[in-house]
Amino acid sequence: MKITDTSDLWWKTAVVYCLDVETYLDSDGDGVGDLQGLAQRIDYLAQLGVTCLWLMPFYPTPDRDDGYDVADFYGVDPRLGTLGDFVEVVRTARDRGMRVIVDLVVNHTSDKHPWFVSAKRSVDSPYRDFYVWRDDPPPKGQKNAVFPGEADGIWEKDEKSGQWYQHSFYPHQPDLNVANPKVRDEIAKVIGFWLELGISGFRVDAVPFFLEVPPGAHMTDPHELLRDLRAFMQRRSSEAILLGEVNLPYAQQVEYFGGEQASELTMQFDFVGMQSIYLSLARSSAAPLIDALQDRPDLPVEVQYANFLRNHDELTLDKLTDDERDEVFAAFAPDERQRVFGRGITRRLPPMLGDPRRVRMAYSLLFTLPGTPVLFYGEEIGMGENIEIDGREAVRTPMQWSADRNGGFSDAAPSRLVAPLPGDGYAPQHVNVASQVEDRESLLHFFRDLTARYRISPELGWGRFEVLGQDVEAILVHSLTADVGRVIAVHNFADAPATTRFAVADEPEGATLVDLLGAERIEIGTKGRVELEVAAYGYRWLRVSRPGDGRVT
Repeated sequence: MKITDTSDLWWKTAVVYCLDVETYLDSDGDGVGDLQGLAQRIDYLAQLGVTCLWLMPFYPTPDRDDGYDVADFYGVDPRLGTLGDFVEVVRTARDRGMRVIVDLVVNHTSDKHPWFVSAKRSVDSPYRDFYVWRDDPPPKGQKNAVFPGEADGIWEKDEKSGQWYQHSFYPHQPDLNVANPKVRDEIAKVIGFWLELGISGFRVDAVPFFLEVPPGAHMTDPHELLRDLRAFMQRRSSEAILLGEVNLPYAQQVEYFGGEQASELTMQFDFVGMQSIYLSLARSSAAPLIDALQDRPDLPVEVQYANFLRNHDELTLDKLTDDERDEVFAAFAPDERQRVFGRGITRRLPPMLGDPRRVRMAYSLLFTLPGTPVLFYGEEIGMGENIEIDGREAVRTPMQWSADRNGGFSDAAPSRLVAPLPGDGYAPQHVNVASQVEDRESLLHFFRDLTARYRISPELGWGRFEVLGQDVEAILVHSLTADVGRVIAVHNFADAPATTRFAVADEPEGATLVDLLGAERIEIGTKGRVELEVAAYGYRWLRVSRPGDGRVT
């Protein structure tokens, strides 16, 4: 398939930006961000180069798990606004060339959801079978894999009936029974509802848990549910996507794409690749990342990986060996308080990496990896975590718009803010949007440059990936080739300059390399040989310019 043949695979070259409405901008002074505040910042996001906005849960909720305990799949939490405000955000984003996707959290509900309230009231409730129950006591010593140390097992006793209900996450998040056709119908209705309001798809939470069915259930292939939901969604909206959270090895992820038919998830986050990046950073060696990228299975053109460096959860390191995890902990989370669940880090990227050159190299790498880049709000200005907040909430602090009171997030008293702002070197007086807008050398402008170059380089989203061999362990040289051209990316993981020598094969005589982030044109020698100086933590984006192609770079 040629890139010029289709534009419906818009997500192949998207720039995805994740934010939590309650921590983005407070428009009414109550200390909580809201949809009206977000609408006021759509132009900022458009200038940044965002083309797809991912909204974390904004549904009515008791808010015991940052909104992932949903009490109504068809509404907006009153703290955040109304459905009318939501539609205005979607309309305004569309007007600026930006699509919106929202979190689909259907592995479980809140225990305050009307379905579960009814289910607990009586074993004869029509909603009793919406959840997973057992009559016999669960095995002793059972652990909770998602929240070890925070949640006790995965079964909670309902004292009224004497039965136990299943919760893969917290006890206040009972699991839905997807083996029940009525539950599957409700999930489809939820998808249809939000599509009618103009969104372009969903980030699907905890997909492997979602597809778990109770023992003895009459559902031989749980993946049939994903196929059905994908088909239903695309009947309603041919452009809509399912971006899945599937933290599994590559071989198992292929199943969630739907194999060669590409009939299930449209995209999946690359957790394996992300963790290998941090191991490479810790070792100042490109080898771990190269190994991961070369282990990636070949995928049909209709599906793709989503690349990320940080998100709203802990930086999980569960796919590394114990020794590898200890290396990353020692490098980036030396204080035990910066670690959680024995497997993750509760820090943002700039405090972890420290050196601004290293930070920029890491984000340059993110944008040039095969796949779609996903950003977490505040990354574009180098926000840090609040070290005074325990656990995963440390990275979910209010967006820092200015050096003013509360970082320009809210006019409320600081005690009323949805979360306290950092008070260290990453506090708003040191890190904020307003000051970086005025500074052409700032991280914010660096991000704007990256997104601008990314958006005119479709090879990065569509291209065939290849590692180009060379002898410097700290350097990764890779190529992405598509029908419109070829881009070569060079990244140095070490705090020392180096000279790399590699070959650009199969290019015509007279071809050169054009620096997309600078003004240099580099000659390609005989047999495609290239010699390149790379600065400490340096990075280069090089487009192959062939004689007579006339492409604007």
